[in-house]
Amino acid sequence: SVSYAGLKDSKYNELANKYCPKGASGLFTFSCTGGFEDAKKVVNAVEMISLVANLGDTRTLIAHPASMMHSQLTVEQQIAAGADPSVIRMSIGIEDARDIINDLKQALEK
Repeated sequence: SVSYAGLKDSKYNELANKYCPKGASGLFTFSCTGGFEDAKKVVNAVEMISLVANLGDTRTLIAHPASMMHSQLTVEQQIAAGADPSVIRMSIGIEDARDIINDLKQALEK
């Protein structure tokens, strides 16, 4: 599943439209159907996209909060914090969209 405040069915869409009238930014999350291990494989398989603990840059960045920023929490605490073990967060940078898509695609296919 994908979570992006710019989508009309997002529970954050109204707030995004209010506070970001020109667009909801390039930050989104998605879940891997294989859970924690698959999410880790994806973030470790990207080649152009940078694996980092912070998001928001001119470069495209990716993070797996459950194994990075929230690794000290229990699974229950991670879920409560919005960092379900299957969740990956991405911040889209200024690279060519095709390069970002191709890198993410090859990582998902591994």
